[in-house]
Amino acid sequence: MSTDKPLLIELGTEELPVKALPELAQALFDGVLAGLEKRGIAFERGDARPLYTPRRLAVRLPAVALRQPDRHSEMLGPYLNIALDGNGQPTPALRGFAAKAGVEWGALGRVSDAKGERFVHRASVAGVDSASLLPDIVREAIAAMPIAKPMRWGDHAFAFARPLHWLVLLLGDQVIDGEVFGIRADRMSRGHRFHFAKPVWIGSADDYVEALRQAKVLVDPIERRDNIRAQVEAAAAAVNGHARVSEDNLQQVNALVEWPRAVTCSFEQAFLRVPQEALISTMEANQKFFPVLDDEGRLSAHFIAVANIESRDEAQVRHGYERVIRPRFADAAFFFDADCKQGLAAMNAGLASVTYQHKLGSYADKVLRVGELAAVIAAQVGVDPTLARRAAELSKADLQSRLVNEFPELQGIAGRYYAAAAGEPAEVAAALDEAYMPRFGGDVIAPSRLGQVLAIAERLDTLAGGFAAGLKPTGNKDPFALRRNALGLARTIIEAQLDIDLAKCLRGAICLTGLTIVGVERDRAVLLFRQLNERGFLVDQVQLDSFERETESREISLWPERLHELYDFILDRLRHYTAEQGVPAAHFEAAASLRPASLLDFGRRLMAIGEFVKLPEAEALAAANKRIGNILKKAAGEIPEHIERSRLREPAEIALAESVESAIRETDAALAAHDYLAVLSRLAWLRQPVDAFFDTVMVMADDEALRENRLALLKRLHDRFVAVADISQLASG
Repeated sequence: MSTDKPLLIELGTEELPVKALPELAQALFDGVLAGLEKRGIAFERGDARPLYTPRRLAVRLPAVALRQPDRHSEMLGPYLNIALDGNGQPTPALRGFAAKAGVEWGALGRVSDAKGERFVHRASVAGVDSASLLPDIVREAIAAMPIAKPMRWGDHAFAFARPLHWLVLLLGDQVIDGEVFGIRADRMSRGHRFHFAKPVWIGSADDYVEALRQAKVLVDPIERRDNIRAQVEAAAAAVNGHARVSEDNLQQVNALVEWPRAVTCSFEQAFLRVPQEALISTMEANQKFFPVLDDEGRLSAHFIAVANIESRDEAQVRHGYERVIRPRFADAAFFFDADCKQGLAAMNAGLASVTYQHKLGSYADKVLRVGELAAVIAAQVGVDPTLARRAAELSKADLQSRLVNEFPELQGIAGRYYAAAAGEPAEVAAALDEAYMPRFGGDVIAPSRLGQVLAIAERLDTLAGGFAAGLKPTGNKDPFALRRNALGLARTIIEAQLDIDLAKCLRGAICLTGLTIVGVERDRAVLLFRQLNERGFLVDQVQLDSFERETESREISLWPERLHELYDFILDRLRHYTAEQGVPAAHFEAAASLRPASLLDFGRRLMAIGEFVKLPEAEALAAANKRIGNILKKAAGEIPEHIERSRLREPAEIALAESVESAIRETDAALAAHDYLAVLSRLAWLRQPVDAFFDTVMVMADDEALRENRLALLKRLHDRFVAVADISQLASG
């Protein structure tokens, strides 16, 4: 007789919440496995996974042991010299141990170890049938499920995601005796609500998936998802298009149907004048339809709906879907036409009356600041500053549009359409959309240079303003999405290969937001900012004092502090991002310790470190640099800048001095060209002379002149390494 059998658990419910369904199914599955493990019941998981449809949650395991194993325990007690008195009678210590074990002390055994002989209690508990434990396992798994708003039904106190209507518990072909929420278990499941409106006999746990398939229910979500995708793609191909199948939309449709059937629908061509993103958003977010695109990625007048029924009159089903979508498209068309009639200029004018943040002024103030920053950045990367200012000037106009009010996710996208309709240059129109990129984790950065400039300027202003207004993130609170903005800024600079001075840009952003906060009138603030720019953003104390007098505010004295704080904040987001990309923390810290002003330069150093550590000399040189750094920190007084060759005594220090000077000469050009890998690769040749130096030379010699000369040699070596990175961070231990 087999010692294990397949297990089936099915909870039949009313329609479960769509977005929570996969998580609920996974929680039930995990809870059942945890309950089996907790009780020592062996099972094989195989390729089992959570099974679910809108009306059921199920767990099916290919093999579960029919019985718990016997459990043996051993509890050690006191040693004999503590357990027994001089007359061989039990002491309180032994009596207490026996009471804890639940036996008379005379029933205890004895065992010896290195310290001597001691009492022990050994016990065996016979395992019980798994079937008797499974109802409790199911109840525990249900209790642990993440149900935000449990429902109650009937006249009892039961609570679950939705009311429970049937329960199947099978171990092999045997029904497990038990109940959940007052429902007794049996082998009767239920099929499709319309196609098979009668109970479904489940002969054995192994029959479950096929029995439901015969009852017009695809209970395996992977099979059902793949079926939906195949039907939708085939339906789109039949009308010479390509279905847009987003994973989120597919998952939600998968949680809505048990027996999917794709239905090809269409709408009036006139609606295609509306930005396709608005129509796609309506189809996906509101109706869970799949848009059909042409070969160029443009929306066609077709969409695919997925019904939960195989209708004898598909035309009626199609008509219903088309009737539902038409009013929503009509609304979008009305908003778009009204916005085009209003015009981009009128929308932009309205920004002056919309508060961005009470300390940072209106959206018009923000747009002006972003424009000044964009012009400065544009000049650094070869973009026309006039175009950059114009793009910034229009960058928030669509916030006043009806379309964005209805579809907030179209910010920037709507602006692109309105700018194109208004006759703005194509690159300006595109930049209004690209300024929001990357919109989410994993999204691409802005593709055009102008878009990149605007994206950077926008994020600089948001970050500087957020910090100046006291909106720094705390815990999981980040109302201005400063973390996401910092990462988007860093990614854009690095991935677009923009060699801009981040510190200089941050000074500009801090200056502009600071002038807004202290109440400097808008035009005068721009004039002061441009004066500062002409001076190269040199924010030394004399200049700050000058601006403090001009603006009659001490707020400006905080600018240097905010600069360091903002730089560290951006670097911290980059630290998390590179860690997710697999960059070791030590590599990041080695580059970050230099606080490079250019993030592009930072990225180059990071890549060079990644290649350097692969060299056989890397570990020894990292350790040597750590040692050198410690020696230089402890050295008293100033260390000379140059080495006196006449004071070189030992062969090893003479050899190292020659090797260091040679390496410096040979890496000057590579360092100037930012070819950091070439620099580190050449410096790797110094391992042998460095090792020989530390093996034979006493750095801290009694002779002061000799000691200072050796320190100067080590400083020359150390300075060349840290011109690339602090490789001592790579040393283990």
